[in-house]
Amino acid sequence: MPITSNEISVEVNGQVYTLPAGSTLGDALKVSRAPYIAGAAIGILKKAAEKRTEKITEYAINTPKGELRIEIKDPESTSGKLWAEHYKEYEGKDIHWESPEALAFGPFEADIKPSRETGNFEAFDVLFGAGGFDPHNTHLIMSRKRHSAEYGSPDDGVFASIVTGRKIISKISKEDSILSIEPVIEWERITEKTCTTDLSTPLEDEDSVYTYFEVELSRNAPVGAEHFYALTREGTLKVDAITSSFISDDSLREVPAPYENFEQRREGAISVRTVGYGTGRIYNSREERPSSLVHSVVGQVTKGLELIKLAEKGQKLSVESLPPQIVLLGHSFEEVEPLLSSIGVELIKEGYAGEDSVIVRQEPPTTLEILGEAKVKAYAVARAKLIEVELYTEIAPKSIDFFRHALDLKTKTVGKLPVHMIYETTYLFKTEKEMVKYKEILPENTPEKKVLAGEIGITNQAAKRMGTIGVRLIDDDLFGPTGEKFSSTNIIGRIVEPDRLKGIKEGDAIYITEVARKENGGQKN
Repeated sequence: MPITSNEISVEVNGQVYTLPAGSTLGDALKVSRAPYIAGAAIGILKKAAEKRTEKITEYAINTPKGELRIEIKDPESTSGKLWAEHYKEYEGKDIHWESPEALAFGPFEADIKPSRETGNFEAFDVLFGAGGFDPHNTHLIMSRKRHSAEYGSPDDGVFASIVTGRKIISKISKEDSILSIEPVIEWERITEKTCTTDLSTPLEDEDSVYTYFEVELSRNAPVGAEHFYALTREGTLKVDAITSSFISDDSLREVPAPYENFEQRREGAISVRTVGYGTGRIYNSREERPSSLVHSVVGQVTKGLELIKLAEKGQKLSVESLPPQIVLLGHSFEEVEPLLSSIGVELIKEGYAGEDSVIVRQEPPTTLEILGEAKVKAYAVARAKLIEVELYTEIAPKSIDFFRHALDLKTKTVGKLPVHMIYETTYLFKTEKEMVKYKEILPENTPEKKVLAGEIGITNQAAKRMGTIGVRLIDDDLFGPTGEKFSSTNIIGRIVEPDRLKGIKEGDAIYITEVARKENGGQKN
């Protein structure tokens, strides 16, 4: 049906919808039912921005050997205009000839006036050339190294140069061809764009809307993929830093991740820094970058790359991962068995198998390894043995960071904490990781008058037993949960049901999971 004056056509994540004139972003979400997390930013690209093709100076040329990019020197030159008007016609062209000096795609007919002059060319120059000085036998020529030749080029000669993917032209052979050519929009310079959380934003005819991006995780990086799953557990990715070449989320900074996958970082590549400054940070490439020995590639954006390019610092973006994460920890055998069966994964049960079971360990530990092996071994305990904790994030952030790191709660939903010592109503725990070697525990949220029963304390560095974690089952107005004086104790949260600790013994381990904190809980006393 044709669009009337009372209607507008809007594209949402690639699908076109007809809406009443005056519709808002919120209206488009309702009609499209697009994937979206409340509070996440949504990108809007105006149709006017796409009419900048004549000003585009960079193009991506995809070949079987990889992608290279060329930059047009002068869009107003004869060859520059010829390229802008006809570049799509060069898709599918094979290598007609190659030499150590150059290679040529074609032939094709072009409106050029060949010159018989000998030209001097630098490595990575791009030009048109007419074989036999015949415009009907024109080729797209790419120079491999400095040389001189008679190519029958127009008088303006070289019209572009290869700016990325230069190694590719040495690998291209006669079996190769041009698969596709796409203009590279200079997103930073487009003014007709926005990224907003305001659902009352009015839309115009032919607006393009992007509500989420989709990531396919790499089976070559199962641990790194799990790192990304943990980062996006709530269905969003934060934009903590932004440059022309990437956006990054620092939520898991300092959480180590192994180097698994050496791969070129294409547009939309998801990588994790594995060593040095920013270890654990997740990067999303906005433009092509070479492989790196400190960036392990864990996935690739397959939809919604436009949203990555439109995003602004401080926003969060909706994200969907493929395959979806398999989350067993914190669930019962009864809950996970039908899901695993539906995707062809065998469940091997260990530990407690009652109706109130809760899974606290699994092997293999990652989603992609589970899918690869088509089976998973899960260990469960009675739900009464899963300790639920509320953490006082606002008033003890650094101490809680230590706690989460030590128990792997930054990347998992259930953490393990060994019992170190028990006396009377006091329970002391020591983390399996030697966190005190590289994490400071400065005094933070130290008690003033009383510690309540069930509150969790960590001995800070004012005392020798720094890093000890403790809980008491009764109130105390003299000492903290680890037996230290108040000034040496940081209060980080509370156990929801402290009586669940009764019956555990020294040498046992408890399993801990976080729950949402009640309002006003954990105020300094």
